[in-house]
Amino acid sequence: MTKTAFNTEEELVRQLKLHDEQAFQHLYDNYSKALFTVICQLVPKQDAAEDVLQQVFIKIWKNIQSYEASKGRLFTWMLNIARNQAIDFTRSKEFNKLGKTVALTEDVYSSREASSTNVRDVGLSRILETLPEESRKVVELSFFRGYTHQEIATMLQLPLGTVKTRIRSIIIELRKRTFSKDN
Repeated sequence: MTKTAFNTEEELVRQLKLHDEQAFQHLYDNYSKALFTVICQLVPKQDAAEDVLQQVFIKIWKNIQSYEASKGRLFTWMLNIARNQAIDFTRSKEFNKLGKTVALTEDVYSSREASSTNVRDVGLSRILETLPEESRKVVELSFFRGYTHQEIATMLQLPLGTVKTRIRSIIIELRKRTFSKDN
């Protein structure tokens, strides 16, 4: 069996839509690590994250026909599937059961350190450090942990409107800072 090289994303997608197993293997070999990293940001247990990754690739295999290059790159499409699958898992009964059996050594502080490390890796730590503590919490819960506005309101014991307003204000402030540095 000769290994096929896929020179373009378009060629890879074409072969995936034909359910070519070599194309799928190429996809897995080249994208699984990146998708796994994203999943691990939301699913802290490695074995559970590996299960989610497997579900992601099954979903990609089954739904590749729905991918449209005109709407975005293949990686972005897969990234959305991975993120949504991980969020769905964190909202599942299985995850809630898993959370109740976590050892005492795996506390909030260790997961928070992992989160800030991931944020630092993409160069956002300096920006987040400039935000007030309550704003930083909202950003981390919403954008890096995938919680809904309602879940954040419940967790922080704030009215839903306050959470929404805070997020909107943070986005506006970050845009101002970004554009003022560019000019």
